[in-house]
Amino acid sequence: MSTQTDSRRDGVWAQPYELASGQTQHHKLGHVRVWVTLLDKEWQVRSETRAPETDPVGWTESIGHQLPQTSVSLQRFIRQGDSSVVTFIPAVANLPTVIRPYHPLTIPGGARCTIYVGTVVWMKICAGASQTLLTEVPLAAPSFTWVGRNTMEGELCYSSSSFGRLVLDALPKRPWRATTPVTIINRRTEPLVLERFSLPTPLLSLHLNERGQLWTPGVVVEVATDMNSASLHVDEALLVAAGPCVKVAPAREKPAKGRLVRAIDRVFG
Repeated sequence: MSTQTDSRRDGVWAQPYELASGQTQHHKLGHVRVWVTLLDKEWQVRSETRAPETDPVGWTESIGHQLPQTSVSLQRFIRQGDSSVVTFIPAVANLPTVIRPYHPLTIPGGARCTIYVGTVVWMKICAGASQTLLTEVPLAAPSFTWVGRNTMEGELCYSSSSFGRLVLDALPKRPWRATTPVTIINRRTEPLVLERFSLPTPLLSLHLNERGQLWTPGVVVEVATDMNSASLHVDEALLVAAGPCVKVAPAREKPAKGRLVRAIDRVFG
């Protein structure tokens, strides 16, 4: 349990931090700033998203007594008991996330490929030893898109701000993004042009490795020969390249047993 004051250091997922009454913990994650304040009878959470100026790569936190300007949004929560512990738990998006390769990608008939994608997570702010949820903060401003045959048939999704990559090392790793390997198998004889893909993020659990990186299990999509549907399933194991990991968050939705069969326009939009 961390009790440091005023010194700045790297933030850590799923680690309990202890505050004294009157103290504020300040987090910088990319373009998002979060302040968590403990008072005698309440918790206060402030957050804001700043305009991008650079491409930050780290997450730092510090504990002190400084608050942001009053223009920053404030949420207040009744403090239950005398617990002074706060924990930050990552959470996957609550909607599917549309991913695009760096450029449209053609998968020949009978071939397969694996692309690596990074999706932004939410920060769950939890109080006490029982980790009571106070609120969730998106670590990027959500952008919406529609996936489906038309405006009546389909579903609302988030649009990822990062591109899928064929080489894992080419995918930027950030503490507020989770890495997912996606394997696409084209069972047709005709080529499949991959311009975008709807990743079922609510079905993915989150795992933290020794480098502070978040990973999810892999997703496998198999395109049927009739091209009317695609089957999808989530791997049970993580990619070996992730290294030793600890599970830090379950999936938001429990995956169905076996394969999930979806209309092709719900997968590739």
